[in-house]
Amino acid sequence: MTTERRYDIDWLRVIAIGLLLIYHIAIIFQPWAMFIGFIRSEEALEGLWKPMTMLNVWRIPLLFFVSGMGLYFAMKKRNWRQLLLERGKRILLPFVFGYFAITPLHMYIFQEHYNMSLSYFSHMGHLWFLGNIFVYVLLLSPLFFYLKKNDDGKFKKIVSQVMSYAMGPISISLFFMLEVFFVKPQLFEMYAENWHGFFIGFLAFFFGYLFVYSGASFWQTVSKWKWLYIGLATILFVIRFTGFESISNMYFTSIESISWILGVFGLGYCYLNKPSKLLSYLSAAVYPVYIIHMFVLYVGALLILPIELHPMLQFIGITIFTFIFCFLIYEFILKRVAFLRPLFGLKWNFKTVESKTLKTSNIKSEAL
Repeated sequence: MTTERRYDIDWLRVIAIGLLLIYHIAIIFQPWAMFIGFIRSEEALEGLWKPMTMLNVWRIPLLFFVSGMGLYFAMKKRNWRQLLLERGKRILLPFVFGYFAITPLHMYIFQEHYNMSLSYFSHMGHLWFLGNIFVYVLLLSPLFFYLKKNDDGKFKKIVSQVMSYAMGPISISLFFMLEVFFVKPQLFEMYAENWHGFFIGFLAFFFGYLFVYSGASFWQTVSKWKWLYIGLATILFVIRFTGFESISNMYFTSIESISWILGVFGLGYCYLNKPSKLLSYLSAAVYPVYIIHMFVLYVGALLILPIELHPMLQFIGITIFTFIFCFLIYEFILKRVAFLRPLFGLKWNFKTVESKTLKTSNIKSEAL
């Protein structure tokens, strides 16, 4: 089992979260935003949704694929007890804290904006993603530890062989098509808090792990055939965008989604697998930023939407506001306040706490 750090996977996680923020901001400018609990602009930018329809079929599955890959590396030096403890601290604790303390904040802003009576409303909101990941870890870790134990077994050889062909990675689309057949998701169904999102995430998480588990053959294949995958995805998107949306073409959307993701993995492997100080910073920041972004986004909408500007300028303004203030909150509060760090998925900074304690003790000793 390889132990090398994969910087391209870290970059893809950062990029995917960044796209998620932009996607959520774009919802504000859609006529149906209020129906899913978003503050809505009085002036719609329906044209803005055209590129978002391309993102929508692969942005969330990509995050689950990357999370499955991350679990592979997290298991390298941990047994199952250590893994569950680490995932509990990293995922479950922020999820529970966010459920009771973070998601109600943006609902307060929503209620205030629409002159509704203020009431406390705890809910998963955008943190459903974290809850799903922890469930997948519980369900799949026994199988993954079995595969880890039998790293040189026949199953790995078969998977590696399949992944060495151009159509090998894309063949997993069949499982996503089966999800459409059995779950029968409604048109434009969201991923959050429904069985469609749960099973899409489950499959993506499983195959994300399996891709890394299969070894070098997967990465060589997606690197070699990345433009084939992107070309296929583009053709299917154009057909979907110009054609009539129906349950029948959701099967083709499954192929489109996987094709985009494989192309992105290929590009990442070729161009992003290198360390940088910026990546180190963003990798640590992206998780807390994801947790707080909805609250900051709603504040930005509350402040900027009343200003008489073209809606595109409002979109740009809310985007800049959201990114800047998310990172300011991370840098000057979440990163530096010791007891907040684990609540937002950051490691407890024992060195900082110990150094502050030691410094205080030295000052007291000198005073005496």
